[in-house]
Amino acid sequence: MVREENKMKNSGGAIPTELGTEKISKLLKSYAGPAIIAMTASSLYNIVDSIFIGHGVGPLAISGLAVTFPLMNLSAAFGSLVGVGASTILAVLLGQKNYEAANKVLGNIVTLNTIIGLLFSAIALIFLDPILYFFGASENTIVYAREYMQIILAGNIISHLYLGLNNALRTSGNPKMAMLLTISTVVLNTALCPIFIFTLDMGIRGAGLATILGQLIALIIVWRYFCNRKRFLHFEKGIFKLDWRIAKDSLSIGMSPFLMNSAACLVTLFINQQLKKYGGDLSIGAYGIANRISFLFVMINMGLNQGMQPIAGYNYGSRMYSRVKAVYGKTVQYATIVTTAGFLISILMPQFAVSLFTDDPELTGLAAKGLATMNLMFPIVGFQMVTTNLFQCLGMVNKAIILSLSRQLLFLIPLLYVLPLFFEAAGVWYTFPISDFLASLVTLVTLIGLKKKLATLKDGDDPSILGSRL
Repeated sequence: MVREENKMKNSGGAIPTELGTEKISKLLKSYAGPAIIAMTASSLYNIVDSIFIGHGVGPLAISGLAVTFPLMNLSAAFGSLVGVGASTILAVLLGQKNYEAANKVLGNIVTLNTIIGLLFSAIALIFLDPILYFFGASENTIVYAREYMQIILAGNIISHLYLGLNNALRTSGNPKMAMLLTISTVVLNTALCPIFIFTLDMGIRGAGLATILGQLIALIIVWRYFCNRKRFLHFEKGIFKLDWRIAKDSLSIGMSPFLMNSAACLVTLFINQQLKKYGGDLSIGAYGIANRISFLFVMINMGLNQGMQPIAGYNYGSRMYSRVKAVYGKTVQYATIVTTAGFLISILMPQFAVSLFTDDPELTGLAAKGLATMNLMFPIVGFQMVTTNLFQCLGMVNKAIILSLSRQLLFLIPLLYVLPLFFEAAGVWYTFPISDFLASLVTLVTLIGLKKKLATLKDGDDPSILGSRL
């Protein structure tokens, strides 16, 4: 093993041993900082698309774009099923210095994403119109939703491969490069969107094409990075053969974010249907805008989680539990600051935030009021997200799944059908803060049980007491 490590060092590979030695606060900033920028930049895809579509195509196009959210969430769910699970395994294997197994995981990221991406695109394109109508499209908005998703689905395999390999790049000790790649895709998207929408008059299709082209260029770059055999994590002959054990472990660990994104798809479906029933097409567009703004802060917290993931996974694999607890505490602290900032913007300046997306007075009014209502409990959302990620990092899949689904399935969906009976369209918006509070309460109770177990572990102890599967 010593010879293997020296070989990697001498050949130019970078072994992320600082994950087990560096000060936690510095380490988290180092890893989470680039991840936050990357995730924020990633969310800017949708924000940029919405801004140009809102001002360049019109308010009904915004509503048509909002109709695509459930399908986009479902696509992201299948991407995270592979990407998040495999990255968690990579972090643990690197902590154990098992580079041969790590390379096999890298190859299976490519194989699984290719298979899943192609299958998802084929099925979605065949049944696209019925799916979009089911998700809340009307005769007024179906043309916009269809044109946008045809482009996005045609490039779906590009998106899956890029996101999966970018996660692997970040986990392997290159968070800054992962960040720069994501930023480059957003810059390209921002530059190409106005050209395609305004200059070439491609309408909403232009926004989708700009997104896919930006990701294609980033995919080429990250692919070339892993082709370098001097790196300790690289493509080589034999690693692309599907390994059912790796696939099973990746899908098992990735099941939590998969179910979270799938639940988000289901929830957005019900939200669109209820808003269409009680408020009409513009209410769906209002939710699309409010959701874009809120999602920016959620993505920042997801960046924090991505920064925490390799640190917690590496130290858990190395049996340094005190460092696992330390990185969790710091991440919760930062996440709470982020969601509190989102809360303040939603309450104090909703009109300004919404005006970035549209100048239509009716749509602006609906979206501003909805934004202020839906984020009333936003400050506690960060705690819930980070704690769910902790259970995932420790391989406690069942608990992570339960916490992931509690907000959407246990609370939000039932409330979506009860509250509108009394408050009509406003009742849809009330479901968000109530669900946030109840889900955070469940998370707190679950965390208390984990803390009692962690208190009995000393660094170097066998982790089987936690019930982990890793």
